[in-house]
Amino acid sequence: MRKIIHTIDAISEWTAKTGRWFIPLLMVLVTFEVTMRYVFTRPTLWGYELHVMIAASTYMLAFAYTHLHRAHVRVDMIYAHLPLRVQALIDFLGTLLLFFPFIFLLSYVAWEYMFKAWATSEKMAITGWYPPAAPLRTMVLYGLCLFALQSIAHFFRDSYQMIKGKPYDPEYISADKGQAYD
Repeated sequence: MRKIIHTIDAISEWTAKTGRWFIPLLMVLVTFEVTMRYVFTRPTLWGYELHVMIAASTYMLAFAYTHLHRAHVRVDMIYAHLPLRVQALIDFLGTLLLFFPFIFLLSYVAWEYMFKAWATSEKMAITGWYPPAAPLRTMVLYGLCLFALQSIAHFFRDSYQMIKGKPYDPEYISADKGQAYD
């Protein structure tokens, strides 16, 4: 099981390291579009939609990585002062009762949208460029599925912490504590 969890972690890390290259690309694209629009008064037809697609892909690829390092925003005025076992119980219940139903429903809907986009050659109609919608919809599904997998890995870590009272893998580093997750 440890190998599976660490494989999920590695996929999240690799995806984030690959997806981070979208940021410089996005910066160049937006700079180009702003320059074309305001300096030369000749905006492109494709610039806006392309930067929306790249930005959305970047966000989707970052979800699992952010969750891996437990860097999502949370209000932890009370949570941070609780014993680690109680924190694991709260994370366990929140994941089981709230997160899993939500992420699996989102993934199912994303699957349907992606399948339909590929099957019908759906086009995006924000501007008159009409790029294919399927690649973006595929990226959304990939991001959601990886987010769900990372949540399953954390679910096992939290379960172990809650039951045994010790960390599942002490070498795992938690971003919110800056120390071994335990």
